[in-house]
Amino acid sequence: MTDLLPDISDEHGDKVRWIPQQWLDYGGNPAFHGRVETLRCYEDNTKVREILSGPGEGRVLVIDGHGNLNKALLGDQLAELAVKNGWNGIVVNGAVRDVSALSTMDLGVKAMGACPIKTEKRGAGDRDVSLRIAGMLVSPGDYLYADLNGIMLSEHPVDFGAE
Repeated sequence: MTDLLPDISDEHGDKVRWIPQQWLDYGGNPAFHGRVETLRCYEDNTKVREILSGPGEGRVLVIDGHGNLNKALLGDQLAELAVKNGWNGIVVNGAVRDVSALSTMDLGVKAMGACPIKTEKRGAGDRDVSLRIAGMLVSPGDYLYADLNGIMLSEHPVDFGAE
């Protein structure tokens, strides 16, 4: 399952959406997939903790931090929480930290970059909202497929023979 996206693109090209953005891989699982949960937040990861504290059930959390690299929206403690609660992956349109620790975890993590600075804790953010990342709409309930080639989305699950 290392080159998942080319196969999905070849088989389901008109049913999937490519996010035309270059991502960096930080988690221990570079190929991951799952149903999308969304969060929009800016320099505040309070709601990231709230979401990851709940059951992941194989889902993927997509966090729109507006591409900001000034503060990290995810670090090792929140990633450990995600693993413990059954999340398959986290995508951050922004920064992460504790990158060495993230690389050892059984979790997919993609982000724009790294930053060692933690966020403020104001409780701000919008959960379960549609996001626009690199011009593409990301909605709660979409299906996300990720590997070293990037990220694709679909409104419905696509068969790719990995199960």
